[in-house]
Amino acid sequence: MFKRHLWLPLMLLFLTNAGAQSPVEYTVDFPNAVHHEAEISIRYTDLPAQALELRISRSSPGRYAIHEFAKNVYRVRAVDARGNALKITRPNPYQWDIAEHDGTVIVSYTLFADRAGGTYSGIDLTHAHLNIPATFMWARGLTERPILVTFKLASGSDWKVATQLKPTDKALTFAAPNLYYFMDSPIELSAFTLREWPVTSADRDLTMRLALHHDGSEAEADAYAEMAKRVVYEQEAIYGELPQYDFGTYTFLADYLPHVSGDGMEHRNSTIIASRRSLRDGALRNLGTLAHEFFHAWNVERIRPRSLEPFDFEEANMSGELWFAEGFTSYYTPLTLQRAGLTTIDAFARSLSRAVDFVANAPGRNYFSPVEMSMQAPFVDAASSIDPTNRDNTFISYYTYGMVTGLALDLSIRTSFPSKSLDDLMREMWVRHGKPEKPYTNEDIRSALATITEDADFANDFFAKFIFGRELADFQKLLAAAGLALRPTNPGAATLGSLRLRFNEGKATLMTPTLIGSPLYEAGLDRGDEIVELAGKALSEQSQYDAILA
Repeated sequence: MFKRHLWLPLMLLFLTNAGAQSPVEYTVDFPNAVHHEAEISIRYTDLPAQALELRISRSSPGRYAIHEFAKNVYRVRAVDARGNALKITRPNPYQWDIAEHDGTVIVSYTLFADRAGGTYSGIDLTHAHLNIPATFMWARGLTERPILVTFKLASGSDWKVATQLKPTDKALTFAAPNLYYFMDSPIELSAFTLREWPVTSADRDLTMRLALHHDGSEAEADAYAEMAKRVVYEQEAIYGELPQYDFGTYTFLADYLPHVSGDGMEHRNSTIIASRRSLRDGALRNLGTLAHEFFHAWNVERIRPRSLEPFDFEEANMSGELWFAEGFTSYYTPLTLQRAGLTTIDAFARSLSRAVDFVANAPGRNYFSPVEMSMQAPFVDAASSIDPTNRDNTFISYYTYGMVTGLALDLSIRTSFPSKSLDDLMREMWVRHGKPEKPYTNEDIRSALATITEDADFANDFFAKFIFGRELADFQKLLAAAGLALRPTNPGAATLGSLRLRFNEGKATLMTPTLIGSPLYEAGLDRGDEIVELAGKALSEQSQYDAILA
């Protein structure tokens, strides 16, 4: 783990580190981009007379599970200041040690990268989309050194660089004050379209940037930028101000291409948004991810769970606050779009309906509270396993669980305290924890709720039942007070429970575990079993199954 320096302005870090320590210098070239490779070198100077321990991260900011990035690193070699080859040993799969050197070490390696998204990197002839922990080695004990990264591009290349890193007087060289900021700074190199607009917030002049790598038109880019502006202004209104972005800019790194991996990932002064949907076919859905990730500029980047500080790049990161950090952000995602006039109240209601329906009917509520569900993130946050699990019965995403909890709290506040809403809680958390960058706990959220409602009993009761407890709020009553009705989708229709089937030769194979309490579960059926007949009929397709139950 290494420090994040929440309390120290980055410009001061630059000045302090620049005068005290030799920088770590990275150089990146893409001679074999067609086959998804990058050639990376790192130059270390003024090293102490001890072993240099080089690492590749196993986790990434915004992700909580283990991701073995080292598997895509090969051809590692090292030389000293005179070009003499240095011996490298491997104490574990994620580390390269150089025991003997002359104070200067130049390390080179090849990176394979073919998954452009929020967690991994992607390199091809159209772009280099780099998530830093998935791309760059780093050295233990040198995490406070300033960093320079330089890109080499082919002659005549139309690629540009978009990143939250600090520009230097060299067009293709960028700087970070320390390793943590570097690790949190994704980079897009491509012939992207750039849209910029100035904003003034709390007497500060800032610049918003949309680096848009897509196959669409200039008109589509213009229209999307206007939609993004409305999201920015609406979310600023919730908190009362924009964060003070380091170096005065915030950058949306958007890749809307058929060959990327759909994802979104928040960072301190930027976000990655990747989707296979074009702006022509999916601008509004893409905007939902943009709205979610931009909300994180407050909620999780600066309103930061103490459990995630300092972030551990070598292990999984567990937090009991993701119901708030991710779940409340998920609640505000469709709410922001509706408030901005980009969607209708009916669309907002449909998004709430899906979430409430899922949580209300999920057996996982009987196993874990929102806090406990948050702690499951290392097992489910883009984590992979080959052994079967029972998560259909035991897990509810903290995104969805937290979204529903956010709805319950917003409606409860509005019902009991008519002049207040969830916005007041978010602003209180911003003032207490986000603006001063003071990490919080679940108890701090409860305390902030007691303050804005001026009712400690209300806050204690809500947390006991719905945050630390496993109760479900009375949504029928809460929604009715807001002029909304909650009713069954298909009253009176038969059901065997939520499941996924594969149809073949007149039989239906259960592809997922049966849910606890469902007729199939009670009948003793489970994943892999076959339904030969239903109501005396063979099953050959989904529509036939649906018709029998209708």
